[in-house]
This record gives sequence, structure tokens and C-alpha cells, in this order.
Amino acid sequence: MTDFKEKVAMALGQFTEGIELDELKKLIEIPPNSEMGDFAFPCFRLAKTMRKAPNLIAEEIASKASGLDGFEKIENKGGYVNFFLDKQAVMKASLEEVIEKGSSFGGSDIGAGKKVIVEYSSPNIAKPFHIGHIRSTVIGNSIYKIYDFLGYDTIRINHLGDYGTQFGKMIVAYRKWGKKEDVEANPIKTLLGLYVKFHEEADKDPSLEDEARATFKSLEDGAEEEQKLWQWFRDESLKEFGRVYDMLGIDFDSYAGESFYSDKMDAITDMMGEKKLLKESQGAEIVDLSEYNMSPAIIRKKDGSTLYITRDLAAVKYRKDTYDFDKCIYVVASQQNLHFQQLFKIVDLMGFDWFEKCVHIPFGLVSMEDGTMSTRQGKVVFLEDVLNRAVEKTAEIIKEKNVAQDNIDEVAKQVGIGAVVFQELSNNRIKDYVFSWDKVLNFEGETGPYVQYTHARACSVIRNAKTDITTDVDYSYITSGSAYELAKLISRFPQAVLDAAAKYEPSIVTRHIIDIAQGFNKFYHDEHILVENEAEKKAKLLLVEAARQTLRNGLGLLGMQAPEKM
Repeated sequence: MTDFKEKVAMALGQFTEGIELDELKKLIEIPPNSEMGDFAFPCFRLAKTMRKAPNLIAEEIASKASGLDGFEKIENKGGYVNFFLDKQAVMKASLEEVIEKGSSFGGSDIGAGKKVIVEYSSPNIAKPFHIGHIRSTVIGNSIYKIYDFLGYDTIRINHLGDYGTQFGKMIVAYRKWGKKEDVEANPIKTLLGLYVKFHEEADKDPSLEDEARATFKSLEDGAEEEQKLWQWFRDESLKEFGRVYDMLGIDFDSYAGESFYSDKMDAITDMMGEKKLLKESQGAEIVDLSEYNMSPAIIRKKDGSTLYITRDLAAVKYRKDTYDFDKCIYVVASQQNLHFQQLFKIVDLMGFDWFEKCVHIPFGLVSMEDGTMSTRQGKVVFLEDVLNRAVEKTAEIIKEKNVAQDNIDEVAKQVGIGAVVFQELSNNRIKDYVFSWDKVLNFEGETGPYVQYTHARACSVIRNAKTDITTDVDYSYITSGSAYELAKLISRFPQAVLDAAAKYEPSIVTRHIIDIAQGFNKFYHDEHILVENEAEKKAKLLLVEAARQTLRNGLGLLGMQAPEKM
């Protein structure tokens, strides 16, 4: 894609001194409305070095730059120099690239030869895959897709929560109150019921907690019966999780959970011992991090059992040894900020300089309208139920509107699930939010269904045109206000993808394709596209196709489908 901002920076460079091209690019802004140009340069930064008022500097630059090739006009307003690009040149460069690159438009090869691990989703086995898990799942999946789109060799890891004291609790509960046939008939809901019952009974009889800890220690030590029960719980859970991942269209390269590292923890603790990082504290082994304003990290409990951080240390060392990653991304809730600060600091203290390549991507939490979710209390909303209800609601809407549709079930699935995913990715990931059925199933306004419908509308225009798309067109037919604004939004899509990767923020892509959808619909309403003038029709269809392709690519980066009919 032609870098129009760089073109402006190079023009400015002819009339400014002491500022490098990269710094000029950073200073250049996109004006709030097109009447102020395509780009604007604030001259306040130059006032001190040029010893002039910003408005006088702007006037001088605009005067000297006037008539430069590639610009319709350059003018000053206050302390700004406003640049108006040659519309036909922008149109030609932008639309030709979309057609040439097709499904890869917006991507690049900047990640070639670099390996990135993205750890996301990571539910606990034998527990519900609930609405709270959707955040890590879809944010992580989108980050994976964005990095993959930019040419990185990207590995998807589902670090299952399949170890720890909770499994001691589950095994104890199953032995006391469980039935095999109930687990086989409805694994997760049955196991959740047992987990809830354990905590209810443990409130009355605290000795159950000790029994659970002892049972988990037996599991860690390889006791045959505990191992069999644990493996059964894991297998049944993965069957249930698989249904949800299939609905979301999500795959993983590895399901290596915490248990995978059980035989690798002695090596990592031995290494910490050799580095003299371990200290004894009330019978437990810890790493004292008080020097770094952090609480101590417990590596082994008094009974010798391991903790989450022990397994994470073994995991990150294994990943570095196995994949030699350039970046290891953890998409985990902000509640775990301290955990990852401790983890990365210990890796640093162990002498591994690659600790800087480990990144925690936090996100806000989901709560229910009537309070916080709690697995222990059984207060959860199953994610599978949310997705199924969204699909059912979408099918009802399609039928109510009497849309001629021969594939209602397929479109309802694409749009319903897309609505849930899009809502998750439409706001800044760090924000907490309250789960509401009404919001999830509201398809009006700036929503996933709106963007999908816009894509389908563009497909319909192209189908009805019965004309081949070509870049050999007269671009003067698509220089009107709405056409030009749409083309500019399309041209900025690759930068939006780069920004989303740099900030680990899928909502940047979400926001941008909403803007493109709105820009397309304005163009659609302002212009008659399928006109009799063949040259005009071809030019407008080229813009329609560029918008369609860009929306499809953007939806794909969010993990959504792009229906061709709605």
C-alpha cells in the first residue's frame, strides 16, 4: 500500500529542518473531518527552533509546498498545514492493491522468520466452560489471527487447567457422592454439582480440605486410581469443550495443560536451587521477591505439592527450548497481573534474557447482572448455552423478516455466534463489563450483524451487476465525497491491523471495519451504483468489491464468518 503519510512527511521534509522523517510521520495527524484535508501537520513543535509563531510557520510551509505533485492543494489553518491528496491517485493506489492482494490485503510479511506463541482460552477441566471464558478465548484467537496475518509463525496453545488441588477436591467429591452413569450422561454439569457440594460440605467439615490436598498429592505422585479418575474427567471435559470450539471455529496446535509439565518441575526447581533463589518459609519453598515490591512466590507447599507458578515456570522453559519463540503471549485476565509479574521476574533472576519476550495481555472481567460468577456456588452461565441461544434468536429474526433464505440455519449460526464474538471484541479489552442477554442478542447499531449485513449487501450489488471486476477503470467517477471517504478508510486498514498487533488490541480492527461498513452504506445511499453508463458502473463496482474484500478480511481477523447472503 502506498504510504500516503510518508508522502506528506517527505513533502514537509523539504521545508523543515532538524526533524527526521520518522518523527515528522509521528507528528502528522488525520483531521477530524475531510474539509480540513486528508492529513494535517501541527507546527507548534517548530515554534521554538524556527523562532516564529505556529500560524506563521504554517503559512510559510503551505506557500512553499503549494503545487507539489500528488496534492490537490496544501493550505494553512491556524497553526496547521492541511494536505489534500490527489483523489484519483489515492483511489487508484488503494483499490488496485486490494484487488491484487485479495484475501491477504491488510496483511504483510513483517513477521517472516519470527515465532510467536499465543496462549489463550485455557479452561479448567471438570468445570463449566462458562461465559467468563469467552474473553480469553476470542481475544486470544483474534490476536493469533492478526499475528498470523502479518506473517509470523504462530503457535496456538490451550494451557488447560488440568492439575492442582481442585482435582483432589473433585476426586474426593466423586468418591463420596458421585455416580459413574451421571458423569457419563452429563459430565460437566454433574462434576460442577459435585464441586459445589464439596465446598458446601467443607464449610461444615474443614477436614475435607485436608483430604483433598492429600488426594492431589497422591495424584502428583502417580497413584493409579487417582490417575484413572483424573484422566476420565479430562477426557469427558475435552469432549464438551470441543463442541464450543467447533461452534466458534477455533483450533489449537497444542492442548498441553498444566499436567503436561508434571515431570518437568523437578528440573526447574533444581535450577532455581542452583541459582540460590529458593528459600524455606514455614516448611514451604519460596522465591523472595520483596526487593522488587512483590509478595513471595510459593514454589512448593509444605507437603511438597506444586503450584500454578511452578507449572508455569516449567512451561515457559519448555516452550523456549521447544519452539525458540520470539514472543510468548499470555492472554489471561487482569486478576493474574501479579502472577505474571512474579513469573517473568523469576525467569529473569534465573538468568534467562528472553524473559523480555514474554508478554501478559490482561483483559477485564465479566460479571453477571446479579453479581459475580462463582463456580464454587454454581453461579455460572454456560458459554454453549449463550451461543445456542444467540443462534436461535437470529433464526427467529430471519424468519420474522420473511427473508428469502434457503440456508437459514447456516446464516443464523454465522450471524448469531458472530454477534457474541463481535461484542466481546468491540470494546477495549481491559474494560470490565456486565453480561447481559439483552446486549448480546441486540443486533442493532454498531454490531457484528451490521458489519456482516454490509458485506452481504456488497455481495448482492456485485451479483446483480453481472459484470467482471477490473482495475482498468476511470477513477474520476469515484471521487465524490462518500466514495473518496470510503476509499481512504479501506487504504488505512493495513495500518489498523499493524496497530492492533502492536497494542494486542483486536478492538482496533473491530472499530475500523465498523467505520468501513458505515462508509460503504453512506456511499451506497448517496450513489446510484448500477447505472447505465458502463464506465461509471465499472468504477463504482471496483470500490464496492474493495470494500467487500476488506470487510471480509477484517471479520476473518476477529474469528467471524462473512455471509454472502442475509
